[in-house]
Amino acid sequence: MKYLFLFIATLLLAGCSALTGEEVGRLAINRVSTNGMLIKKDAVVILKQGDEIAFWSEMDMEYEGEVSLKFRIAIQKDGQDLGGLTVDPTQNDMTLGEVKSSVGDKTSWSFSGRSAVFPIKEDGSYFFEAILLGSDNPSLIIKKAELVLKKI
Repeated sequence: MKYLFLFIATLLLAGCSALTGEEVGRLAINRVSTNGMLIKKDAVVILKQGDEIAFWSEMDMEYEGEVSLKFRIAIQKDGQDLGGLTVDPTQNDMTLGEVKSSVGDKTSWSFSGRSAVFPIKEDGSYFFEAILLGSDNPSLIIKKAELVLKKI
């Protein structure tokens, strides 16, 4: 019975990876940047033309009232600036493991969600750098805020 469970668990994990993509980078930012302190994380990934990078957010947070969060991502290929994008980790086209509870004005929310997809047009070494920006809400507690790069 134990081996049957392990076999089924392995199949489920393999299926999940096929659905969500292969993780190729993780930027464990875990704090909101402020005017006085930027918290930047980066990853370098070798990619091929035709690859696509999905930006997943793994979040765990608590707050009162309303909060707005954005990952600002800069992208370079072989040292050349490709610009960047801004993704809202709370706006996703695919969400896994979401747990959200609100009591009165206090919210506790954790999830993993896909926010955007970036197509790779040329082979090369890609540099991704990100920061997390947030609205001015002193009640915001970030337990986890990671930007995960997955090749799909």
